[in-house]
Amino acid sequence: YEYIDHLLSSTDYAPSTINLRLSAIRKLAAEAADNGIMDPVLAQGVQNVQGVKTSGVRVGNWLTLKQAQRLIRTPDITTLKGLRDRAILAVMIGAGLRRSEVAQLTFDHIQMREARWIIVDLVGKRKRVRSIPIPAWTKAAIDDWSTTANIHEGNIFRSINRGDNMRGQDMTSQAIADVVKKYAAICGFDNLAAHDLRRTFAYLARNGGSDLQQIQLSLGHASVQTTERYLNLSQDLTSAPCDHIHLQLA
Repeated sequence: YEYIDHLLSSTDYAPSTINLRLSAIRKLAAEAADNGIMDPVLAQGVQNVQGVKTSGVRVGNWLTLKQAQRLIRTPDITTLKGLRDRAILAVMIGAGLRRSEVAQLTFDHIQMREARWIIVDLVGKRKRVRSIPIPAWTKAAIDDWSTTANIHEGNIFRSINRGDNMRGQDMTSQAIADVVKKYAAICGFDNLAAHDLRRTFAYLARNGGSDLQQIQLSLGHASVQTTERYLNLSQDLTSAPCDHIHLQLA
């Protein structure tokens, strides 16, 4: 209750703060109704009070081409873990996947289509299915890791213990995020999150000359289906977004 009183007395009128106050008041009203000290109808009225809408999009962070190149060259590829981590970073920058999508990526997803490597039928956010072209350097990083680890089926990325030995059959999305955090810290990229590599993919592809709508297809954004219906777009496998990200593993 002291916390709620603090929120109500605050002179900060930013939308986020106002919505935080409303959330606290709603919880207080619900608890009061449950304990019989507020009329349930009145409590429901409190629940129905709308918060303040915010507009715009969070900018977030992204890496320049030089920074992205440095990041994927940071892992120690003389170790099994380093090879795995480089492959994770290469997939995130080269294909724009979410960390949860990287965690669920399997060898069955990687297939050849129209003389190039594709991540096929990946189920993403809100169960949307998409296929994403990947650059040769991303496929090479995956191959280096999988060949050394001697794995060729199931999940591509697996946990590795302190002895540099593989254990388990998968990785969590949090473990993927921790990989990004580790190498971002080594490179001095403050506040770089896993999702920022998805932004980096879009930023570098666009700066390299990729068509914006093709980037949307690779990312699987919510508006893609509408864009496809109106413009009759299809995935361009000849000039894919990832082709415009000119990185090298070494």
